[in-house]
Amino acid sequence: MARYIKPLAEPFTFLTYRYSIAAVVLLIAAIIAKEKLALTKSQIFSSVSVAMMLHVIYIGGVFLAVSLGVSSGVSAVIVSLQPVLVGILAVPILGERLRTVQIIGLGLGIVGVAILLLPGIFQGDISTQFTAAGIITCFVALFGTTGGYLMQKKTGGDIPFLTGTTVQYFASAVVFLVFALVREDTNVVWNAQFIFGLSWAVIANSIASIAILYALLRQGSAQKASSLYYLVPPSAAIMAFALFGERIQGSGLFGMALAGLGVMLVMREVPVEETS
Repeated sequence: MARYIKPLAEPFTFLTYRYSIAAVVLLIAAIIAKEKLALTKSQIFSSVSVAMMLHVIYIGGVFLAVSLGVSSGVSAVIVSLQPVLVGILAVPILGERLRTVQIIGLGLGIVGVAILLLPGIFQGDISTQFTAAGIITCFVALFGTTGGYLMQKKTGGDIPFLTGTTVQYFASAVVFLVFALVREDTNVVWNAQFIFGLSWAVIANSIASIAILYALLRQGSAQKASSLYYLVPPSAAIMAFALFGERIQGSGLFGMALAGLGVMLVMREVPVEETS
């Protein structure tokens, strides 16, 4: 999505629109659903903290890195390390147990993503104009999404979804607005492409995917939820084929299958006899 929007609006300007609209939509949904709107100070603090890590640092970081010349492939490879970091850190922070089959699944996920993306990178997918700042921004984004997942899992269970996410999005929108006013011209090319991209980002990314993610974090482990990150590069490759005509080679299809298998192993439920 960052690449799709890049010619039409600068990153923080686009993200200001995206999160502002998503916040309003979720607030209206919370009112209609008669969800509790008043949050405690600790719940507000937790929601804002998650917003800074998961939305501002991660999403903002990826968009900024692409604007600095880092290719979508390179940024995807870096950010796809997230499930491994979450899997390792969830053990001491959340007290989760990392089973052998999950370790294998995490490894397969990394290999699958590498098979999908690295051939294109070695063939010139790395832009000659990217800067060290762009790569560093990708790694900062990686640590942001890792911290956001862990904190949402640890503190988000007792926060109403619609209200808490509304707070996250309003806080993110304010930060993105400040960044946009400071470093961008805030001009937008309002055409069908931009409207489609903005609508997709709001509905699919900021509402549907976050609802699924937070539901998984409430009901399962952070390791299982984070393993879905391995499906992001394959999904991006399919969208690149649909939007930009980029062909997916046979090795790429194999990488997609391997990443999917890795997710299945991480998500696999433990048979009763294994837990006794």
